[in-house]
Amino acid sequence: MTTLDFHRHRSNGHRTDTHAAHKGADAHASVGQLVQQASRQLTDLVRAEMRLAQTEMTQKGKRFGAGGGMLAGAGVLGFLALATLVTAAVAAIAMELPLWASALIIAGALLLITAVMALVGRSMIRKATPAAPRRTMASVRTDVAEIKERTRR
Repeated sequence: MTTLDFHRHRSNGHRTDTHAAHKGADAHASVGQLVQQASRQLTDLVRAEMRLAQTEMTQKGKRFGAGGGMLAGAGVLGFLALATLVTAAVAAIAMELPLWASALIIAGALLLITAVMALVGRSMIRKATPAAPRRTMASVRTDVAEIKERTRR
């Protein structure tokens, strides 16, 4: 979505770029009026780009936070798995086979869950980085190209 599309979307689908609205009036407008109109349009465009960048950065921040939470959960479960393994080793020495065998089964299950959570968390963080708002940057490039094209006419 380009910034102009975003700006139109934010205004309930109505065109807000004054280029089309004032096409006929531009033929009779003074240079000062045209400069003022271009300045307003540029200001509107910059504001729309800033809103788009803010929206994109908010989404990336949420994704990064969720990935960090998954990694923290993996760390807690990893600690519990280690504690269970230690308990299993103690139980193996002190007790008969069924007690430590069941403790090893529990530790194995916890390690499996830990691995899954760590992989999911890492994937979520990778999707959130780099922090640069890529869609907004692409939209700015498109807008600059369109402005250059219109100024050539």
